[in-house]
Amino acid sequence: MTVWDRPEPSNRPVPLDRERIVAAAIALADEGGLEAVSLRKVAGRLDAGPMRLYGYISTKEELFDLMVDEVQAEIVPDEQPDDGREALRALAHRTRQAALRHEWLADLLGGRPAMGPNGLAVAEATLAPLAGLADIDTVMRAVETVSAYFTGAIRREIAHLRAERATGQTKLDWQRAHGPHVTKMLATGRFPSLAKVVHDGTHVDAEASFTTGLEWVLDAVSAQLTGPPA
Repeated sequence: MTVWDRPEPSNRPVPLDRERIVAAAIALADEGGLEAVSLRKVAGRLDAGPMRLYGYISTKEELFDLMVDEVQAEIVPDEQPDDGREALRALAHRTRQAALRHEWLADLLGGRPAMGPNGLAVAEATLAPLAGLADIDTVMRAVETVSAYFTGAIRREIAHLRAERATGQTKLDWQRAHGPHVTKMLATGRFPSLAKVVHDGTHVDAEASFTTGLEWVLDAVSAQLTGPPA
């Protein structure tokens, strides 16, 4: 029986419910990442004994599942997209925006399918406009391909943000600090392709890079969904 199917215990002194528990866990994770979340710390934030929480949640993994599903509510589109490409685009951008608000989400993306009510709503909103464009297996490969792209891109972006905070260096600071070494290595002539990137490449921000890559992936996926069968 999943955590969503299991009834909550009757109320006792210090009112508790899964909604309050999950809200406290998300607040802890937003402040300090997933490593800041434990049933003991969540209980402390709620002024309850840790054993009280086990009536509502059996394991930390269940708590993480509930946290992800709560954030999935932020990914459900405000209006149902009317075409498949827009549904996939909305899924990618809304997931990125949610991960930037809750960086710990990046650590849980790409794992087991989200089976909570909000996760299922996200899946339905994504799949509904794709129905009829191709057979169901092709549709699922399309969703998986787009999801693989934005999961990797989001994790990379979050990793950069964490590195900046850990070192106190912005991307520009890091480039300046490593500039002399890179210049010396490029001057050897051993890395002509890399030199072209460094000297001639256009540097764009994370959002522009994410959007460009996503549109390229959507171009390829759309061709499989709307093109003639192979």
